Amino acid sequence: MCGRFTLTAKPHRLREHFGLSAVPDDLVPRYNIAPSQPVLVIPNRTQRVLRPARWGLIPHWATAASAGNRMINARADTLATRPVFRTALERRRCLIPADGFYEWKGAGTRQRAPFYVRRRDGEPFALAALWDVWRPRDAEPVASCTIITTDPNDLVAELHDRMPVILAPDAYDAWLDPSPLHPDALLPVLVPCPSEWLEAYPVSSAVNSADRDEPACIAREPLPKP
Repeated sequence: MCGRFTLTAKPHRLREHFGLSAVPDDLVPRYNIAPSQPVLVIPNRTQRVLRPARWGLIPHWATAASAGNRMINARADTLATRPVFRTALERRRCLIPADGFYEWKGAGTRQRAPFYVRRRDGEPFALAALWDVWRPRDAEPVASCTIITTDPNDLVAELHDRMPVILAPDAYDAWLDPSPLHPDALLPVLVPCPSEWLEAYPVSSAVNSADRDEPACIAREPLPKP
């Protein structure tokens, strides 16, 4: 799964990497983005721009915003068969800019150790995602999104049995095509990225609290003792 991630890249790096037409100069670094919080997405529209969205997909037909609490992630292997995701896959795709994500190693009664996973070259990357807009009767519309997950590559498999889909840059154009696309044209890119793209290192338990959004969350810690 993907339950926390970061976006700390400077605006000019995001503009260059994603080919954005504009980027706000006042972006604030985010070191611990958690579900239900606002994130930035690049929707499949004619212009490539950053838009705010709530993390946790609220389908347009939902009766309450709480529906999004159950849909922070969407499995790549069931997107084409689950009605809640199939139409979004065909028509409402987006990229979520990020530069790292967290996974926790360990299970059972043992305290799980958090690890930070990022690109070895320090560059930002794109998480494959879907978006929708929920329009409640007596409130403003709410844009929301879900992150697509897949099987882990060899590096992430040491930490978890799922990982977010990190798209290769040459897949951005197809994923952001504003035209409706059949799932058969999209599913082949929803695979684990190569292990050699990434590195993982232990971090402190500061990241366990969604209220902690600070550089300490990504600070390298000694390896946990066996």
